[in-house]
Amino acid sequence: MALTQDIKSKLSQLNVLEKIIAVNVVVFVIGLLLQLIQNTFHQSSLLWFELPSDFSDFVLKPWSIISYAFVHYDFLHILFNMLWLYVIGELFLNMFNPKLALNVYFLGAISGGLLFMLCYTVFPQIFMTGNRLVGASASVRALLIFLCAYLPNKEIRFFTFNLKLWYFGLGIVIIDVLGLFGTNAGGNLAHIGGAALGYFYAIQLKKGTDIGKGFEGLLDWVVSVFKPTKKSPLKTVHKNKTKVGGYTKTDFDQFNNQKKIDVILDKISKSGYDSLTAEEKEFLFRSGK
Repeated sequence: MALTQDIKSKLSQLNVLEKIIAVNVVVFVIGLLLQLIQNTFHQSSLLWFELPSDFSDFVLKPWSIISYAFVHYDFLHILFNMLWLYVIGELFLNMFNPKLALNVYFLGAISGGLLFMLCYTVFPQIFMTGNRLVGASASVRALLIFLCAYLPNKEIRFFTFNLKLWYFGLGIVIIDVLGLFGTNAGGNLAHIGGAALGYFYAIQLKKGTDIGKGFEGLLDWVVSVFKPTKKSPLKTVHKNKTKVGGYTKTDFDQFNNQKKIDVILDKISKSGYDSLTAEEKEFLFRSGK
C-alpha cells in the first residue's frame, strides 16, 4: 500500500510529457514480458497496437493511429525517442501550456500515421506492402518542428556554437527526406508527417488560430469519461427569508441606492444640478453624508 502511494506521489509530480515517457517505458516493458511469455523474440508481441500500412487492416483497429506511438521493441529506439522527448519537452513546457503540448504530440502521431498509410497505399510500387509503424518519432518531430517554426530565431547551444532553431529544424527535415531512400522509409514518412503538422500548427498559432482546439475538447471529454466522479453528501438548504432576490436586505438596499445615485448623476450631467427635484437633491445630500 505504501509503495502504491509512493508511486502515485512520484507520478503526480511529473509534467504531461514526462508522464507520456513513463507510459512509453511501461508499454516497452510489457512488450518484452509478452515476448518472454510467448517464447519468441520476434517484434510482434504488441501487434494490435501497431499501425498497419493497409487501410483495410487499419479499419479493424482504428485506435492504432495513436497507440503505435507508444510501441517500441528496440532498446535504442525507445532510448533516443524518450531522450529527445525529455529535452524538447522541457523547452516546450517552459513556454507553452501542457494542453498545447498534448495537442501537438497526439496530432503529430496522427499526421505521421496518416501520411505513412497514404503513401503505402498510393505508391505500392515504391513502398513495400505489409509494413507496420511503431514508435513516438512522429510525435517528437511535431514538437520539435513546432518550436523551430514558432521561434525560428531562438538560439540553442549545439556542441561548441550557437545555432538558430530554424537551421536545426531544416537539417532534421532534410535528414528525414533523405531517409526515404533508405531501409526505414516508413518511419521517415511518419517523421515528415509529424514535422508538417508541427510546422502548420505553429504558423497558424502565430496568426491567432489554434487548430488543436477541437482535438483538445475531445481529449477533455475522454478524460472526463474515465475520471471518477465524487458524490457530495446531501445538504439541507435553509431558505433565508431575509434575502430579496438573492441579496440580503442591507445589500439589496445598497444596490437600489447606488442605482438611484447613478440615475441622478446622469441627470445632472445632461441637464445640470438645477434640473433636480427637491426630493432628488435631498436624497443626493443624504447619500453624500
